[in-house]
Amino acid sequence: MLREYIGKQSEKIKNYVERGAVRKFAEAIKDLHPLYLDKAYGKQSRYRENIAPPTFPITFDYGTIADLRLPDKGLIHGEQTFRYERPLLVNEEVYCWMEVNNYVEKRGNNEKLGFLFLTKHGENASGKLLFSAKQIIILNEAVRREMLA
Repeated sequence: MLREYIGKQSEKIKNYVERGAVRKFAEAIKDLHPLYLDKAYGKQSRYRENIAPPTFPITFDYGTIADLRLPDKGLIHGEQTFRYERPLLVNEEVYCWMEVNNYVEKRGNNEKLGFLFLTKHGENASGKLLFSAKQIIILNEAVRREMLA
């Protein structure tokens, strides 16, 4: 069903690690570590700046892959892992994009499920990779039917 998208990528989108967004995110996940929030603490750290929590990149815009239309609801978040070259610094620009790595369908107990494998990337302005995130999105039978309609 989605195999034609394997290997396709989105365009790069500029994102910003904004201090207020980092604060709101840290509050939402209830991790108020001073390395995320306290300017003086960040300046004294080995990074010389506050950093974003490890899962902060879920807030970024990764662009769109041409003609890949996933529904707004009914998708299941299967798994996600992050790999960092270094932490994201508050006030830095991050250029993000995603690519489709694979799509497979498997028969479950009651229905056929689709598994969409994505990798999301973030790099600095000079093109150096900062992080990558692997994600699996599960499409149940109802979602698959809706997409085929």
